[in-house]
Amino acid sequence: MRPWSTSTENSLRHLLNEWDPLGVADDVQDEYDCMLAPLLERLRAGADRTGIGEFLRHELEDHFGLDAPGLRPEAMAARVVAWWESVGLNDDVAGV
Repeated sequence: MRPWSTSTENSLRHLLNEWDPLGVADDVQDEYDCMLAPLLERLRAGADRTGIGEFLRHELEDHFGLDAPGLRPEAMAARVVAWWESVGLNDDVAGV
């Protein structure tokens, strides 16, 4: 069982689709779903902006074959971490 809810996945999916590094989110809503579980696992484990940025850079380059620097994965990482902190999921998921 996943330690996060469907609404958490949907919220993160929304963020990834807004970023939309491939430019396909208007047509393919689940294009970035391959990143949902790995991102949520990292966030739950306490990953910071650097760790999330490294994951996003790797996915952009190795999985999607894109030029990561032009897509600013570090800026997206900051946004993802801020979202995670703002909704308080770290405490909820950890059972605190």
